[in-house]
Amino acid sequence: MWWNYVIPIVTLIVGLVGGFFIGVYYLRRQLTSMQNDPQMLQKMAKQMGYNLNGKQMQQAQQMMKQNGGMPGGKPPKGNAYPPNKRRR
Repeated sequence: MWWNYVIPIVTLIVGLVGGFFIGVYYLRRQLTSMQNDPQMLQKMAKQMGYNLNGKQMQQAQQMMKQNGGMPGGKPPKGNAYPPNKRRR
């Protein structure tokens, strides 16, 4: 009778983990396709309350390409801050 408690808990954990990874995969695909489609990027910016002009749009696309498609992206290489201006 212990399996009546264990199986639902294990199923819940597996479902949460699987859903998380599927969500991350979907989000990365969306951001990568948005990087190549300026209209999708413009639409997302409008939903967030921003109205981007052409120069700002190019900067956003360039930033997404440099960061590997993710807003947080890859960490900067080397020492990003000079010794006297490091974050603490």
